[in-house]
Amino acid sequence: MTLRHLIAEQVLLGGEFVPAHLEILDGEIARIHRLSTGEGRRREEIVKASDVGAGAGMTVVRPSHLVLPGNVDTHVHINEPGRTSWEGFATGTMAAALGGVTSVVDMPLNSIPPTVDVESLRIKQRAAMGQTYVDVGFWGGIIPGNTAQLRPLWEAGAFGFKCFLLPSGVDEFPPVNGEQLREAMAEVARFDGLVIVHAEDAETIERATEVTGRRRRLSHYADWALTRPHDAEVAAISDLIEAVRETGCRTHILHLASARALDIIAAARTEGLPLTVETCPHYLCFEADSIPDGAAEFKCCPPIRDSGNREALWDALREGIIDAVVSDHSPSTAEEKHRGAPDLQQAWGGISGLQVGFSAVAHEARLRGIGIEQVSSWMAENTAALAGLSRKGIIAPGRDADLVIYDPQETNVVSAMGLAHKNPISAYEHYEITGTVIGAVLRGIELFSPRDTTSALAPVGQFLRGAGHLELSPMTR
Repeated sequence: MTLRHLIAEQVLLGGEFVPAHLEILDGEIARIHRLSTGEGRRREEIVKASDVGAGAGMTVVRPSHLVLPGNVDTHVHINEPGRTSWEGFATGTMAAALGGVTSVVDMPLNSIPPTVDVESLRIKQRAAMGQTYVDVGFWGGIIPGNTAQLRPLWEAGAFGFKCFLLPSGVDEFPPVNGEQLREAMAEVARFDGLVIVHAEDAETIERATEVTGRRRRLSHYADWALTRPHDAEVAAISDLIEAVRETGCRTHILHLASARALDIIAAARTEGLPLTVETCPHYLCFEADSIPDGAAEFKCCPPIRDSGNREALWDALREGIIDAVVSDHSPSTAEEKHRGAPDLQQAWGGISGLQVGFSAVAHEARLRGIGIEQVSSWMAENTAALAGLSRKGIIAPGRDADLVIYDPQETNVVSAMGLAHKNPISAYEHYEITGTVIGAVLRGIELFSPRDTTSALAPVGQFLRGAGHLELSPMTR
């Protein structure tokens, strides 16, 4: 159903939940009427009487349910084309929709080819055409030798440029060294683009791996995590901050796992450097010592760390040192995920959390006395701002009518078999979550609703484009 009116007792507006009537026109929020508590039913009758046909395009949300802006996940690996057996646009974006994520920005790897020039961007867009259930944008990539491709990618609609400072795990997306990084950052700074960085130091990891013993099987998660120590993040982030200082390039630190880097990040931001930071649900929900031996479902890079580190990340979110929470949804086949089992050194490093990330973070936040309005700012408003998606992230006139209906009381136990993403492997298996996404709206189109959660979703997603785009193509908006 295409919505024209939504009436609810609890709509997140300006950081607080208030009764409101949203008028929706051509996919955007046209007007917002703030209501008195309990006025919703009366408002429904007034709208039906004054707007012919409004009943066919109106939903009245139950008083106990919350209406939030659609979440924006800026760190998702769709993997299509090339590794579609790992994930694909249809399954990945359906998982997003069911998890309350109405916009995703796809990473330039692990697809083949990676998104490192305009031609590869177009190949990926053609692969996605007609099979996205949410709106989708694309990051470009920085690899050795492609600096000349960055401005054309920016002008073609890429949202920014990802790089690795150590091997990425796939041969077609090699890392950059310090000189190559600075060359790319200087180029991106010329057009005020954004560089996003996987910040772990290769030499530190190499030394730690030698100390741990390359030939020894590592099945205990905390032992494997020692091969990618805190110092690897601290060293890489320190070097990165210096590069930001030298080039002035807007820079974003991906998937921060180590709280030991927070002080240098805070100092850089106090200095006024253009630096933003994200973390991920798995770093906020899990701790290394509680992970069962050989449980490759939890392997990710950087690794999950101890409980004290986890709580320090929560504190940094509260304090605004960390800006955003994103899934880093990085799935693979069961064969890749369990390669070498129970030796974690050989398993693919990535967690499939796109569908459950928002609800899991909201659940954990509630346990710490943090309201879901704050979670929404981390996972909708701030992520939209990071990517420059000015029509997403908050409920306001002129913004896209991207909405999530959330039941704060419904409790579910996650089953990987019940998730929409392609391979039924998830660190969240058997994880009990209180609070559930029960409906989602994309540009005024109901993807699913509390009244009907069984009908097949329709692939109504559109392509998003970054701030630097110059062309108007039927493939973008």
